[in-house]
Amino acid sequence: MSGTQIDQALIDAVVNSRDAVMGPQTVLTSGAGKAYQSVAQTAAIAIQDAADNLRNISTIATTATGVAMAEYLATGQPDMQAFLAITKTMMANATADFAAIGKASNAIIGEFKSG
Repeated sequence: MSGTQIDQALIDAVVNSRDAVMGPQTVLTSGAGKAYQSVAQTAAIAIQDAADNLRNISTIATTATGVAMAEYLATGQPDMQAFLAITKTMMANATADFAAIGKASNAIIGEFKSG
């Protein structure tokens, strides 16, 4: 450089800014925070998918129950009662799956370091 001097305060400001943004602790904390957000988003999607599944199973079970009930009332066939028990079990299993996914997601997020 031909006779150009850079003010030491400017150099110090650039070095301090670099250290603040790229320092090991900042990078570590920032990376952990991003990883936590990714895990939390994945857990939220899993819970959302489980809720969609529960809603779909509920629709199927409700429709099947209505058909079975109509058939039972029209014909008195006792095997329709067994079918009603199956739809009840379908709903119980879907509800249990939803609860298990929610609980597992909560546990995973709770154990993950956020930064």
